[in-house]
Amino acid sequence: MDWWRRLKKNPLARFGAILLLIFYIAVIAADFIAPYDPYASQPNGSLLPPTKVYWVSQSGQFIGPHVYPTIQGETNLETGDRELIVDFKKPSPLRLFVSGAEYRLLQLSLPLPPKWDEVTIFPGIPLNWHLFGTTNGVKFNVLGTDDQGRDQLSRLLYGGRISMFIGIFGVAISFPLGLLIGGISGYFGGWTDSIIMRLAEVLMTFPSIYLLVTLGAVLPPGLSSTQRFLLIVVITSVIGWAGLARVIRGQVLSIKEREFVQASRAMGGNPLYIIIRHVLPQTATYVIISATLAVPSFIGAEAILSLIGLGIQQPDPSWGNMLSLASNASIMVLQPWLIWPPAVLIILTVLAFNLLGDGLRDALDPRSLRR
Repeated sequence: MDWWRRLKKNPLARFGAILLLIFYIAVIAADFIAPYDPYASQPNGSLLPPTKVYWVSQSGQFIGPHVYPTIQGETNLETGDRELIVDFKKPSPLRLFVSGAEYRLLQLSLPLPPKWDEVTIFPGIPLNWHLFGTTNGVKFNVLGTDDQGRDQLSRLLYGGRISMFIGIFGVAISFPLGLLIGGISGYFGGWTDSIIMRLAEVLMTFPSIYLLVTLGAVLPPGLSSTQRFLLIVVITSVIGWAGLARVIRGQVLSIKEREFVQASRAMGGNPLYIIIRHVLPQTATYVIISATLAVPSFIGAEAILSLIGLGIQQPDPSWGNMLSLASNASIMVLQPWLIWPPAVLIILTVLAFNLLGDGLRDALDPRSLRR
């Protein structure tokens, strides 16, 4: 396990892995960590800035962390600023592990064909405990609220489920296809290789943005935004194997001439068995690194698609459609808390995957393994 020791010694790769672990745990346990329902609106609570935490009462007495009920007042038409009405007579203490809205922890539902209706895979664990909150129903909006009065932190946590897992979902579809098709092309050669590679070249010439716009226009109506986006990811992943297949094909052309492959062939091994059992495992180093570096591209694609109206749409949360508010200049100036949290999360996630991928590349470098 020399590569594992080298990976652990790489501080940047370790930072990326720890950051990703924290993000994935947070979005998986979003029901517990998020203080509120991401779809629930607060009365008179639209566009509230992050709630200020107080430690000392209005009389100067230390009473610990607490907040006060806050609602929006009138808007100044000249400056666009909104008045905040804070009721300092009703302090509400902040506590860990408070009871709140009921939920099912770790519930897993997926839209499955042929009708793409959501089917419950795991019913989850019924709970009503949340990581933090107030004890008397006063809202504590860590990152403020959006224009509908919905808690930003809760929407970020729930939206991260789409943004964090969509890359893994896409890689899980496109990479096995690219591996198998590239392996068959390189192993058999001849007319099989020519046909597969010409098809790959045709697929690689399609401009991805035009393909996505076309798919968004031809998908059947009546689908939810999540179902539409998952269908787009499935279709693009199915036709996105071409680049990986070309690289794998080149590696297989060399691997198939090695002694262990020739020995297996001489013993009468089935070609498909030889490809899967002996040839493709030799490409594992490249595949692992490529998969790690490919996930950020799907996360970026989700953000772009949501921005142009083809991805997750309101009221469903995702980092992409939350970031789409950045196209409004007034929001960037007057309500910056709506923009920087999803932007920072996307940047950190992409950076973490790239750092981990670079660390894996260095750790699994064949020259390093030989040394």
